[in-house]
Amino acid sequence: MTQQKIPFLDLVTPHVQLKNELMSVLSSAIDKAGYIGGPMVKNFEEEFARFCEVKHCIAVNSGTDALRFAYIAGGINASDEVITVPNTFIATSESISQAGAHIVFVDVDEKTYNLDPAKLKAFLETSCEKDAGSGKTINKKSGRPVTAVVPVHLYGQMADMDAILEIAAQWNLMVFEDACQAHGAEYHSTKLNKWCKAGSMGRATAFSFYPGKNLGALGEGGAITTNDDEIARVCRCLRDHGQAQKYYHDMEGYNGRLDAIQCGFLTVKLKHLPGWTEARRKNAKQYNELLKSVAGVIAPFEPEWSKAVYHLFIVRVNDREAVQKKLGEKGINTGLHYPVPLHLQKAYSHLGHKSGDFPVTEKAAAEILSLPMFPGLTEEQIVAVADELREIAK
Repeated sequence: MTQQKIPFLDLVTPHVQLKNELMSVLSSAIDKAGYIGGPMVKNFEEEFARFCEVKHCIAVNSGTDALRFAYIAGGINASDEVITVPNTFIATSESISQAGAHIVFVDVDEKTYNLDPAKLKAFLETSCEKDAGSGKTINKKSGRPVTAVVPVHLYGQMADMDAILEIAAQWNLMVFEDACQAHGAEYHSTKLNKWCKAGSMGRATAFSFYPGKNLGALGEGGAITTNDDEIARVCRCLRDHGQAQKYYHDMEGYNGRLDAIQCGFLTVKLKHLPGWTEARRKNAKQYNELLKSVAGVIAPFEPEWSKAVYHLFIVRVNDREAVQKKLGEKGINTGLHYPVPLHLQKAYSHLGHKSGDFPVTEKAAAEILSLPMFPGLTEEQIVAVADELREIAK
């Protein structure tokens, strides 16, 4: 039995350990009045692009802006439909609406909780048709063109990108990756015969640097990665009021820049990300070993083509609220990601969905519990969490 309090996440220790480096960033910005744009932003963009193995990184002020700007730069407009999953944070879908497009949900795989390629294929084959003249994919019910699909690399594990990209190519769909929880995650592409980083496989990708992410700012932050020169150009304009140069506006844009200080903080932390990732993977391995024999607890599934970064370590349990309450009474903090699927949220009542429309997502939403997971989590703490789950299961 544990007598200690085990936090769900530790945002204090790593920043205390890096305090001198982080303070030097702040000092440099104050000394040079380098607050917006400039060398710190450029340096971080170059470093993160290199990390993701892509040509371009465009720093913006949130993962939501990263998604929205990527969609707009990719040419998605008000007549289009974009496919994504209902098992994700609302930023994935609200950015589709904010780009002017219409949301279409497809259910997830029961093992990975990511977009199920088989269900994507089934939706396109049964609900859509190719326009003979334009070659566009048309939703037979709405009559609107379906132009893109957004797989979400949820909890730090990439979706099955080879299968998704192949289906998308057959139906002339763009693929945008939502990697807001997957900094450094990898996917082994059989087609390319190599390991590919999250952010390098779609037409463009969105990352979030919200403080709790594997690579987190000390505030809000996000980025778009892409190998597409035109998307990169447009995103740079969109984040800065549509300016190609100061006071020359090629388009209407947004105030979506990421502060130089945050880019400086992120550059410091990026050097430590590979080590933090290995610590997360080690923690996940220990959890899996300890939980595999616990009845009623389903641990995460990591396919052989995946190197997950475990932004979250989620398990599935029956009577989830009771389990969470009992763990809380023992000082173990947990999270719910996500208790209400997007298609059943009040914000999307106008889409007309009902319970049962996406059964895998709904089942997962009722059973998923996020256990403590961060690089500094100790072996003793992991054992304590597993022991308490074993006691509860009895």
